Amino acid sequence: MQKQQIKDVVIAGGGTAGWITAALLNKVLGKVVNITLVESDQIGTVGVGEASIPPILHLNAALGIPESEFIKATQATIKLGIEFENWRAPNHSYMHAFGDIGKDFPFCEFYHFWLRAKQQGSKTDFWDFSLNYQAAKQHKFTHLKQIPNTQLTGLNYAYHFDATLYGEFLKSLSTSRGVKRIEGKIAHVHQCEESGFVRALELDDGQSISGDLFIDCTGLNALLIEQTLNTGFEDWSHWLLCDSALAVQTKSANDPVPYTRSIAHDAGWQWQIPLQHRIGNGLVFSSRHMTDEQAKQQLLDNLPGEPITEPRVIRFKTGRRRKQWHKNVVAIGLSSGFLEPLESTSIHLIQTAAIRLIKLFPHNGIDANLVDTFNQQSQTELERIRDFIILHYKLTERTDSAFWRQCKQMSIPDTLQKKIDLFTVTGKIIREDDELFAEVAWQQVMIGQGLEADDFHPLANALNDEQLAELFTNLKTLIDGTVNQLPTHSEFLHRMKQ
Repeated sequence: MQKQQIKDVVIAGGGTAGWITAALLNKVLGKVVNITLVESDQIGTVGVGEASIPPILHLNAALGIPESEFIKATQATIKLGIEFENWRAPNHSYMHAFGDIGKDFPFCEFYHFWLRAKQQGSKTDFWDFSLNYQAAKQHKFTHLKQIPNTQLTGLNYAYHFDATLYGEFLKSLSTSRGVKRIEGKIAHVHQCEESGFVRALELDDGQSISGDLFIDCTGLNALLIEQTLNTGFEDWSHWLLCDSALAVQTKSANDPVPYTRSIAHDAGWQWQIPLQHRIGNGLVFSSRHMTDEQAKQQLLDNLPGEPITEPRVIRFKTGRRRKQWHKNVVAIGLSSGFLEPLESTSIHLIQTAAIRLIKLFPHNGIDANLVDTFNQQSQTELERIRDFIILHYKLTERTDSAFWRQCKQMSIPDTLQKKIDLFTVTGKIIREDDELFAEVAWQQVMIGQGLEADDFHPLANALNDEQLAELFTNLKTLIDGTVNQLPTHSEFLHRMKQ
Protein backbone atom coordinates (compact mmCIF):
# COMPACT_ATOMS: atom_id res chain seq x y z
CA MET A 1 0.00 0.00 0.00
CA GLN A 2 1.18 3.48 -0.76
CA LYS A 3 2.23 5.69 2.15
CA GLN A 4 1.03 9.26 1.96
CA GLN A 5 -0.04 11.33 4.92
CA ILE A 6 -3.79 11.85 4.91
CA LYS A 7 -4.47 15.57 4.99
CA ASP A 8 -7.21 16.22 2.42
CA VAL A 9 -10.56 14.42 2.76
CA VAL A 10 -13.05 14.78 -0.09
CA ILE A 11 -16.69 13.80 0.41
CA ALA A 12 -18.53 13.07 -2.84
CA GLY A 13 -22.22 13.83 -2.38
CA GLY A 14 -24.26 15.73 0.17
CA GLY A 15 -27.65 14.76 1.55
CA THR A 16 -27.99 13.26 5.00
CA ALA A 17 -25.02 10.90 4.56
CA GLY A 18 -22.63 13.52 3.26
CA TRP A 19 -23.43 16.18 5.81
CA ILE A 20 -23.55 13.89 8.87
CA THR A 21 -20.13 12.59 7.82
CA ALA A 22 -18.79 16.09 7.20
CA ALA A 23 -20.13 17.39 10.50
CA LEU A 24 -18.64 14.54 12.56
CA LEU A 25 -15.27 14.54 10.80
CA ASN A 26 -15.04 18.29 11.20
CA LYS A 27 -15.99 18.17 14.87
CA VAL A 28 -13.31 15.60 15.74
CA LEU A 29 -10.61 15.96 13.08
CA GLY A 30 -11.20 19.47 11.74
CA LYS A 31 -7.92 20.75 13.19
CA VAL A 32 -5.76 18.09 11.55
CA VAL A 33 -7.41 17.42 8.15
CA ASN A 34 -9.06 19.53 5.49
CA ILE A 35 -12.61 18.51 4.61
CA THR A 36 -14.21 19.33 1.27
CA LEU A 37 -17.68 18.25 0.23
CA VAL A 38 -18.73 18.21 -3.42
CA GLU A 39 -22.43 18.21 -4.24
CA SER A 40 -24.69 19.28 -7.05
CA ASP A 41 -28.02 21.02 -6.66
CA GLN A 42 -29.03 19.27 -9.89
CA ILE A 43 -28.89 15.85 -8.24
CA GLY A 44 -31.69 15.04 -5.83
CA THR A 45 -31.41 12.82 -2.78
CA VAL A 46 -33.62 9.87 -1.87
CA GLY A 47 -34.77 12.02 1.04
CA VAL A 48 -37.51 9.78 2.46
CA GLY A 49 -35.72 8.61 5.60
CA GLU A 50 -37.72 10.40 8.27
CA ALA A 51 -37.50 8.09 11.28
CA SER A 52 -34.58 7.38 13.56
CA ILE A 53 -33.57 5.32 16.59
CA PRO A 54 -32.33 6.58 20.00
CA PRO A 55 -28.58 6.82 19.21
CA ILE A 56 -29.34 9.92 17.13
CA LEU A 57 -29.55 11.80 20.43
CA HIS A 58 -25.85 11.03 20.96
CA LEU A 59 -25.06 12.27 17.44
CA ASN A 60 -26.80 15.60 17.97
CA ALA A 61 -25.20 15.99 21.41
CA ALA A 62 -21.73 15.27 19.98
CA LEU A 63 -22.30 17.97 17.37
CA GLY A 64 -23.50 20.43 20.02
CA ILE A 65 -27.01 20.75 18.61
CA PRO A 66 -29.63 21.80 21.20
CA GLU A 67 -32.73 19.62 21.02
CA SER A 68 -35.14 22.55 20.74
CA GLU A 69 -33.13 23.95 17.83
CA PHE A 70 -33.16 20.56 16.08
CA ILE A 71 -36.91 20.09 16.58
CA LYS A 72 -37.67 23.55 15.18
CA ALA A 73 -35.30 23.23 12.22
CA THR A 74 -36.44 19.77 11.08
CA GLN A 75 -40.17 19.84 12.02
CA ALA A 76 -39.41 16.90 14.30
CA THR A 77 -41.73 14.87 16.50
CA ILE A 78 -40.96 12.24 19.12
CA LYS A 79 -40.71 8.53 18.35
CA LEU A 80 -41.18 6.01 21.19
CA GLY A 81 -41.28 2.90 19.01
CA ILE A 82 -42.65 1.25 15.87
CA GLU A 83 -46.08 -0.35 15.75
CA PHE A 84 -46.27 -3.37 13.43
CA GLU A 85 -49.77 -3.92 12.07
CA ASN A 86 -50.84 -7.04 10.13
CA TRP A 87 -47.34 -8.55 10.24
CA ARG A 88 -48.08 -11.64 12.26
CA ALA A 89 -51.60 -11.92 10.85
CA PRO A 90 -54.26 -9.54 9.49
CA ASN A 91 -55.77 -7.33 12.22
CA HIS A 92 -53.00 -8.20 14.68
CA SER A 93 -50.58 -5.57 15.97
CA TYR A 94 -47.66 -5.23 18.36
CA MET A 95 -44.97 -2.64 19.02
CA HIS A 96 -41.20 -2.65 19.07
CA ALA A 97 -41.04 -0.09 21.86
CA PHE A 98 -37.76 1.56 22.79
CA GLY A 99 -36.45 1.27 26.32
CA ASP A 100 -36.73 -1.44 28.93
CA ILE A 101 -39.68 -3.66 29.71
CA GLY A 102 -40.39 -4.64 33.30
CA LYS A 103 -37.51 -5.04 35.72
CA ASP A 104 -34.50 -7.15 34.81
CA PHE A 105 -32.72 -9.22 37.44
CA PRO A 106 -28.99 -10.08 37.52
CA PHE A 107 -28.34 -12.74 34.86
CA CYS A 108 -32.05 -12.96 34.01
CA GLU A 109 -34.24 -10.61 31.98
CA PHE A 110 -37.80 -9.74 32.97
CA TYR A 111 -39.08 -11.71 29.96
CA HIS A 112 -38.36 -15.01 31.75
CA PHE A 113 -40.50 -14.02 34.75
CA TRP A 114 -43.30 -12.98 32.40
CA LEU A 115 -43.01 -16.26 30.46
CA ARG A 116 -43.18 -18.29 33.65
CA ALA A 117 -46.36 -16.45 34.66
CA LYS A 118 -47.84 -16.90 31.20
CA GLN A 119 -47.20 -20.63 31.27
CA GLN A 120 -49.01 -20.70 34.60
CA GLY A 121 -52.07 -19.04 33.07
CA SER A 122 -51.39 -15.32 33.53
CA LYS A 123 -53.23 -13.09 31.04
CA THR A 124 -50.87 -10.12 31.40
CA ASP A 125 -49.56 -8.63 28.17
CA PHE A 126 -45.78 -8.21 27.83
CA TRP A 127 -46.30 -4.55 26.86
CA ASP A 128 -48.27 -3.86 30.06
CA PHE A 129 -44.80 -3.41 31.55
CA SER A 130 -43.39 -1.09 28.87
CA LEU A 131 -43.43 2.58 29.84
CA ASN A 132 -42.65 3.53 26.25
CA TYR A 133 -45.54 1.50 24.84
CA GLN A 134 -48.09 2.83 27.31
CA ALA A 135 -46.97 6.43 26.75
CA ALA A 136 -46.97 5.97 22.96
CA LYS A 137 -50.49 4.58 22.80
CA GLN A 138 -51.79 7.38 25.02
CA HIS A 139 -49.90 10.02 22.98
CA LYS A 140 -47.87 11.19 25.99
CA PHE A 141 -44.27 12.39 26.27
CA THR A 142 -41.80 14.41 28.30
CA HIS A 143 -38.15 14.02 29.20
CA LEU A 144 -37.97 11.34 31.87
CA LYS A 145 -34.70 9.59 32.68
CA GLN A 146 -36.15 7.45 35.46
CA ILE A 147 -39.57 6.53 36.78
CA PRO A 148 -39.87 8.79 39.85
CA ASN A 149 -38.70 7.30 43.16
CA THR A 150 -37.35 4.14 41.50
CA GLN A 151 -34.23 2.86 39.74
CA LEU A 152 -36.29 1.95 36.67
CA THR A 153 -35.39 3.72 33.45
CA GLY A 154 -37.77 6.31 32.06
CA LEU A 155 -38.65 7.08 28.46
CA ASN A 156 -36.20 6.16 25.70
CA TYR A 157 -36.89 8.03 22.48
CA ALA A 158 -35.81 9.06 19.01
CA TYR A 159 -37.31 11.41 16.41
CA HIS A 160 -39.36 11.61 13.28
CA PHE A 161 -38.00 14.48 11.19
CA ASP A 162 -37.64 15.90 7.70
CA ALA A 163 -34.38 14.38 6.44
CA THR A 164 -33.95 17.05 3.77
CA LEU A 165 -34.25 19.81 6.37
CA TYR A 166 -31.80 17.93 8.62
CA GLY A 167 -29.29 17.77 5.77
CA GLU A 168 -29.66 21.51 5.17
CA PHE A 169 -29.28 22.18 8.89
CA LEU A 170 -26.06 20.13 9.04
CA LYS A 171 -24.79 21.82 5.86
CA SER A 172 -25.15 25.23 7.47
CA LEU A 173 -23.55 23.97 10.68
CA SER A 174 -20.62 22.30 8.90
CA THR A 175 -19.78 25.14 6.54
CA SER A 176 -19.89 27.63 9.41
CA ARG A 177 -17.32 25.46 11.20
CA GLY A 178 -14.88 25.18 8.31
CA VAL A 179 -16.06 22.49 5.92
CA LYS A 180 -15.53 23.64 2.35
CA ARG A 181 -18.52 23.04 0.04
CA ILE A 182 -18.07 22.98 -3.72
CA GLU A 183 -21.07 23.07 -6.00
CA GLY A 184 -20.76 20.93 -9.08
CA LYS A 185 -21.57 17.68 -10.80
CA ILE A 186 -18.82 15.05 -10.93
CA ALA A 187 -18.02 14.38 -14.59
CA HIS A 188 -14.98 12.13 -14.22
CA VAL A 189 -13.08 10.28 -11.51
CA HIS A 190 -9.29 10.24 -11.97
CA GLN A 191 -7.31 7.30 -10.62
CA CYS A 192 -3.62 6.69 -10.06
CA GLU A 193 -2.53 4.34 -12.83
CA GLU A 194 -0.19 2.40 -10.57
CA SER A 195 -2.31 1.89 -7.43
CA GLY A 196 -5.85 2.40 -8.68
CA PHE A 197 -6.40 4.90 -5.87
CA VAL A 198 -8.75 7.78 -6.62
CA ARG A 199 -6.64 10.87 -7.26
CA ALA A 200 -9.16 13.60 -8.04
CA LEU A 201 -12.75 14.38 -8.96
CA GLU A 202 -13.23 16.40 -12.13
CA LEU A 203 -16.40 18.48 -12.22
CA ASP A 204 -18.45 19.30 -15.30
CA ASP A 205 -17.06 22.85 -15.27
CA GLY A 206 -13.50 21.48 -15.53
CA GLN A 207 -12.61 22.09 -11.88
CA SER A 208 -10.45 19.35 -10.31
CA ILE A 209 -10.76 18.39 -6.62
CA SER A 210 -7.82 16.32 -5.43
CA GLY A 211 -7.62 14.44 -2.15
CA ASP A 212 -5.91 11.74 -0.11
CA LEU A 213 -9.06 10.01 1.16
CA PHE A 214 -12.42 10.02 -0.60
CA ILE A 215 -15.78 9.30 1.00
CA ASP A 216 -18.53 8.06 -1.31
CA CYS A 217 -21.88 9.53 -0.28
CA THR A 218 -23.37 9.37 -3.78
CA GLY A 219 -26.27 7.17 -2.70
CA LEU A 220 -27.48 4.22 -4.73
CA ASN A 221 -25.29 5.37 -7.67
CA ALA A 222 -22.17 4.41 -5.68
CA LEU A 223 -20.07 6.48 -8.08
CA LEU A 224 -16.70 5.88 -6.45
CA ILE A 225 -16.95 2.58 -4.60
CA GLU A 226 -18.70 0.67 -7.39
CA GLN A 227 -18.74 2.54 -10.69
CA THR A 228 -15.06 3.47 -10.34
CA LEU A 229 -13.50 0.76 -8.16
CA ASN A 230 -15.82 -2.15 -9.07
CA THR A 231 -15.82 -3.34 -5.48
CA GLY A 232 -18.65 -5.86 -5.91
CA PHE A 233 -22.02 -6.34 -4.24
CA GLU A 234 -23.42 -9.11 -2.04
CA ASP A 235 -27.09 -9.53 -2.91
CA TRP A 236 -29.54 -10.31 -0.05
CA SER A 237 -32.75 -10.09 -2.08
CA HIS A 238 -33.41 -13.84 -1.68
CA TRP A 239 -34.00 -13.12 2.02
CA LEU A 240 -35.55 -9.67 1.73
CA LEU A 241 -37.93 -9.80 -1.23
CA CYS A 242 -38.93 -6.13 -1.43
CA ASP A 243 -37.08 -4.19 -4.13
CA SER A 244 -39.19 -1.07 -4.66
CA ALA A 245 -40.78 1.76 -2.73
CA LEU A 246 -43.28 4.53 -3.38
CA ALA A 247 -43.13 7.69 -1.29
CA VAL A 248 -45.70 10.46 -0.87
CA GLN A 249 -46.35 13.23 1.65
CA THR A 250 -49.78 14.07 3.03
CA LYS A 251 -51.33 16.85 5.06
CA SER A 252 -51.71 16.26 8.78
CA ALA A 253 -55.29 15.66 9.83
CA ASN A 254 -54.67 15.23 13.57
CA ASP A 255 -52.01 15.83 16.20
CA PRO A 256 -48.90 13.69 15.48
CA VAL A 257 -48.63 10.41 17.37
CA PRO A 258 -45.28 9.60 19.04
CA TYR A 259 -44.60 6.37 17.15
CA THR A 260 -44.08 5.08 13.62
CA ARG A 261 -46.68 2.86 11.97
CA SER A 262 -45.56 -0.07 9.81
CA ILE A 263 -48.58 -1.67 8.15
CA ALA A 264 -48.08 -4.94 6.29
CA HIS A 265 -49.96 -5.49 3.01
CA ASP A 266 -50.16 -8.25 0.39
CA ALA A 267 -46.61 -7.83 -0.92
CA GLY A 268 -44.71 -5.69 1.60
CA TRP A 269 -45.57 -2.90 4.01
CA GLN A 270 -46.57 0.74 4.33
CA TRP A 271 -45.04 3.37 6.58
CA GLN A 272 -46.67 6.37 8.24
CA ILE A 273 -44.34 8.86 9.91
CA PRO A 274 -45.93 11.94 11.52
CA LEU A 275 -44.02 15.21 11.43
CA GLN A 276 -45.21 18.54 12.78
CA HIS A 277 -46.21 19.91 9.36
CA ARG A 278 -47.11 16.75 7.41
CA ILE A 279 -47.05 12.96 7.38
CA GLY A 280 -44.43 10.95 5.52
CA ASN A 281 -45.91 7.90 3.79
CA GLY A 282 -44.52 5.12 1.69
CA LEU A 283 -45.17 1.67 0.37
CA VAL A 284 -42.34 -0.87 0.28
CA PHE A 285 -43.12 -3.78 -2.04
CA SER A 286 -41.82 -6.66 -4.13
CA SER A 287 -42.09 -5.95 -7.86
CA ARG A 288 -42.29 -9.71 -8.42
CA HIS A 289 -45.56 -9.80 -6.50
CA MET A 290 -47.07 -6.37 -7.22
CA THR A 291 -46.90 -3.96 -10.16
CA ASP A 292 -46.08 -0.30 -9.79
CA GLU A 293 -49.69 0.61 -10.61
CA GLN A 294 -51.06 -1.82 -8.02
CA ALA A 295 -48.64 -0.44 -5.44
CA LYS A 296 -49.58 3.15 -6.25
CA GLN A 297 -53.28 2.36 -5.91
CA GLN A 298 -52.69 0.49 -2.65
CA LEU A 299 -50.82 3.48 -1.25
CA LEU A 300 -53.32 6.11 -2.40
CA ASP A 301 -56.24 4.07 -1.06
CA ASN A 302 -54.68 3.95 2.42
CA LEU A 303 -53.39 7.44 3.07
CA PRO A 304 -54.14 9.26 6.35
CA GLY A 305 -54.70 12.61 4.64
CA GLU A 306 -54.69 14.59 1.41
CA PRO A 307 -51.56 14.04 -0.74
CA ILE A 308 -49.34 17.09 -1.19
CA THR A 309 -46.78 15.40 -3.48
CA GLU A 310 -46.93 12.92 -6.34
CA PRO A 311 -45.96 9.32 -5.48
CA ARG A 312 -42.54 8.46 -6.90
CA VAL A 313 -41.00 5.02 -7.33
CA ILE A 314 -37.60 4.21 -5.84
CA ARG A 315 -35.82 1.02 -6.93
CA PHE A 316 -33.31 -0.68 -4.68
CA LYS A 317 -31.40 -3.90 -4.24
CA THR A 318 -30.94 -5.18 -0.70
CA GLY A 319 -27.38 -6.13 0.18
CA ARG A 320 -23.95 -4.67 0.86
CA ARG A 321 -20.73 -3.73 -0.89
CA ARG A 322 -18.19 -6.51 -0.49
CA LYS A 323 -15.87 -3.86 0.90
CA GLN A 324 -17.16 -0.65 2.43
CA TRP A 325 -13.57 0.65 2.41
CA HIS A 326 -11.61 -0.16 -0.76
CA LYS A 327 -8.27 1.45 -1.64
CA ASN A 328 -8.68 5.11 -0.57
CA VAL A 329 -12.49 5.21 -0.86
CA VAL A 330 -14.89 4.73 2.06
CA ALA A 331 -18.58 4.27 1.22
CA ILE A 332 -21.04 5.74 3.73
CA GLY A 333 -24.81 5.71 3.43
CA LEU A 334 -26.69 4.10 0.56
CA SER A 335 -23.49 3.74 -1.48
CA SER A 336 -22.30 1.12 1.04
CA GLY A 337 -25.41 -1.04 0.79
CA PHE A 338 -29.14 -1.01 1.38
CA LEU A 339 -31.50 -2.36 4.02
CA GLU A 340 -35.14 -1.44 3.80
CA PRO A 341 -36.17 1.14 6.42
CA LEU A 342 -38.30 -1.27 8.46
CA GLU A 343 -36.42 -0.59 11.72
CA SER A 344 -35.26 2.95 10.84
CA THR A 345 -31.56 2.05 10.72
CA SER A 346 -30.40 4.05 7.67
CA ILE A 347 -29.31 7.21 9.49
CA HIS A 348 -27.84 5.16 12.32
CA LEU A 349 -25.62 3.27 9.85
CA ILE A 350 -24.34 6.60 8.51
CA GLN A 351 -23.58 7.67 12.06
CA THR A 352 -21.73 4.46 13.00
CA ALA A 353 -19.76 4.37 9.75
CA ALA A 354 -18.55 7.94 10.28
CA ILE A 355 -17.62 7.18 13.89
CA ARG A 356 -15.84 3.98 12.82
CA LEU A 357 -13.85 5.95 10.25
CA ILE A 358 -12.85 8.50 12.88
CA LYS A 359 -11.67 5.76 15.25
CA LEU A 360 -9.69 4.04 12.49
CA PHE A 361 -8.66 7.17 10.62
CA PRO A 362 -5.38 6.66 8.75
CA HIS A 363 -2.43 8.91 9.42
CA ASN A 364 0.62 8.09 7.30
CA GLY A 365 -1.17 6.39 4.45
CA ILE A 366 -3.88 3.80 3.99
CA ASP A 367 -2.97 0.71 6.01
CA ALA A 368 -4.39 -2.72 5.16
CA ASN A 369 -4.96 -3.53 8.84
CA LEU A 370 -7.16 -0.47 9.28
CA VAL A 371 -9.09 -1.24 6.11
CA ASP A 372 -9.66 -4.89 7.03
CA THR A 373 -10.81 -3.99 10.55
CA PHE A 374 -13.20 -1.34 9.23
CA ASN A 375 -14.67 -3.75 6.67
CA GLN A 376 -15.07 -6.60 9.14
CA GLN A 377 -16.83 -4.40 11.68
CA SER A 378 -19.06 -2.93 8.99
CA GLN A 379 -19.99 -6.35 7.66
CA THR A 380 -20.83 -7.74 11.10
CA GLU A 381 -22.94 -4.70 11.99
CA LEU A 382 -24.93 -4.86 8.77
CA GLU A 383 -25.46 -8.63 8.93
CA ARG A 384 -26.83 -8.45 12.47
CA ILE A 385 -29.31 -5.73 11.45
CA ARG A 386 -30.18 -7.72 8.32
CA ASP A 387 -31.05 -10.72 10.47
CA PHE A 388 -33.31 -8.63 12.71
CA ILE A 389 -35.22 -7.33 9.68
CA ILE A 390 -35.55 -10.82 8.13
CA LEU A 391 -37.02 -12.00 11.46
CA HIS A 392 -40.15 -9.88 10.90
CA TYR A 393 -40.85 -11.60 7.59
CA LYS A 394 -39.83 -15.16 8.48
CA LEU A 395 -41.99 -15.47 11.61
CA THR A 396 -45.22 -14.43 9.94
CA GLU A 397 -48.31 -16.61 10.26
CA ARG A 398 -49.76 -15.13 7.07
CA THR A 399 -50.46 -17.42 4.13
CA ASP A 400 -52.93 -15.15 2.32
CA SER A 401 -50.59 -14.17 -0.54
CA ALA A 402 -47.71 -15.63 -2.53
CA PHE A 403 -45.40 -13.02 -1.00
CA TRP A 404 -46.07 -14.03 2.60
CA ARG A 405 -46.01 -17.74 1.80
CA GLN A 406 -42.56 -17.30 0.28
CA CYS A 407 -41.37 -15.32 3.33
CA LYS A 408 -42.67 -17.99 5.69
CA GLN A 409 -41.07 -20.86 3.75
CA MET A 410 -37.71 -19.32 2.80
CA SER A 411 -34.38 -20.44 4.21
CA ILE A 412 -32.66 -17.84 6.39
CA PRO A 413 -29.05 -17.03 7.39
CA ASP A 414 -27.50 -19.51 9.84
CA THR A 415 -26.83 -16.68 12.30
CA LEU A 416 -30.55 -15.90 12.49
CA GLN A 417 -31.62 -19.55 12.59
CA LYS A 418 -29.37 -20.14 15.61
CA LYS A 419 -30.92 -17.16 17.41
CA ILE A 420 -34.44 -18.42 16.73
CA ASP A 421 -33.56 -21.98 17.78
CA LEU A 422 -31.94 -20.85 21.04
CA PHE A 423 -34.90 -18.64 21.91
CA THR A 424 -37.46 -21.32 21.03
CA VAL A 425 -35.90 -23.89 23.35
CA THR A 426 -34.58 -21.72 26.21
CA GLY A 427 -36.12 -18.23 25.94
CA LYS A 428 -32.61 -16.78 25.79
CA ILE A 429 -31.29 -14.12 23.39
CA ILE A 430 -27.53 -13.71 23.14
CA ARG A 431 -26.36 -10.29 22.01
CA GLU A 432 -23.20 -10.77 19.95
CA ASP A 433 -20.45 -8.50 18.63
CA ASP A 434 -21.95 -5.41 20.29
CA GLU A 435 -24.87 -5.67 17.86
CA LEU A 436 -27.34 -2.81 17.62
CA PHE A 437 -30.57 -4.40 18.82
CA ALA A 438 -30.71 -5.42 22.46
CA GLU A 439 -32.31 -8.57 23.88
CA VAL A 440 -35.56 -6.75 24.66
CA ALA A 441 -35.91 -5.70 21.00
CA TRP A 442 -35.58 -9.30 19.80
CA GLN A 443 -38.00 -10.45 22.50
CA GLN A 444 -40.67 -8.00 21.38
CA VAL A 445 -40.50 -9.00 17.72
CA MET A 446 -40.40 -12.72 18.51
CA ILE A 447 -43.36 -12.47 20.89
CA GLY A 448 -45.18 -10.07 18.57
CA GLN A 449 -44.76 -12.44 15.63
CA GLY A 450 -46.10 -15.35 17.67
CA LEU A 451 -42.97 -17.25 18.69
CA GLU A 452 -43.29 -18.50 22.27
CA ALA A 453 -40.31 -20.06 24.03
CA ASP A 454 -40.61 -23.57 25.45
CA ASP A 455 -38.70 -22.81 28.64
CA PHE A 456 -37.45 -19.95 30.81
CA HIS A 457 -34.34 -19.26 32.88
CA PRO A 458 -34.32 -21.17 36.21
CA LEU A 459 -33.79 -17.88 38.07
CA ALA A 460 -37.39 -17.00 37.20
CA ASN A 461 -38.35 -19.54 39.90
CA ALA A 462 -36.52 -17.49 42.54
CA LEU A 463 -39.80 -15.70 43.29
CA ASN A 464 -42.78 -17.61 44.59
CA ASP A 465 -46.20 -17.13 43.01
CA GLU A 466 -47.22 -14.44 45.50
CA GLN A 467 -43.98 -12.49 45.02
CA LEU A 468 -44.31 -12.74 41.23
CA ALA A 469 -47.87 -11.43 41.30
CA GLU A 470 -46.79 -8.60 43.59
CA LEU A 471 -43.92 -7.70 41.23
CA PHE A 472 -46.31 -7.49 38.29
CA THR A 473 -48.88 -5.45 40.23
CA ASN A 474 -46.26 -2.97 41.47
CA LEU A 475 -44.69 -2.54 38.05
CA LYS A 476 -48.03 -1.96 36.35
CA THR A 477 -49.10 0.51 39.04
CA LEU A 478 -45.83 2.44 38.66
CA ILE A 479 -46.06 2.56 34.86
CA ASP A 480 -49.74 3.49 34.71
CA GLY A 481 -49.33 6.15 37.38
CA THR A 482 -46.30 7.63 35.61
CA VAL A 483 -48.03 7.76 32.22
CA ASN A 484 -51.10 9.43 33.74
CA GLN A 485 -48.88 12.28 34.97
CA LEU A 486 -47.17 12.87 31.62
CA PRO A 487 -48.10 15.80 29.36
CA THR A 488 -49.31 15.02 25.87
CA HIS A 489 -46.90 14.71 22.98
CA SER A 490 -48.44 17.82 21.38
CA GLU A 491 -47.99 19.82 24.59
CA PHE A 492 -44.32 18.82 24.68
CA LEU A 493 -43.77 19.90 21.06
CA HIS A 494 -45.52 23.22 21.73
CA ARG A 495 -43.17 23.92 24.63
CA MET A 496 -40.11 23.03 22.54
CA LYS A 497 -41.11 25.47 19.78
CA GLN A 498 -41.51 28.45 22.11
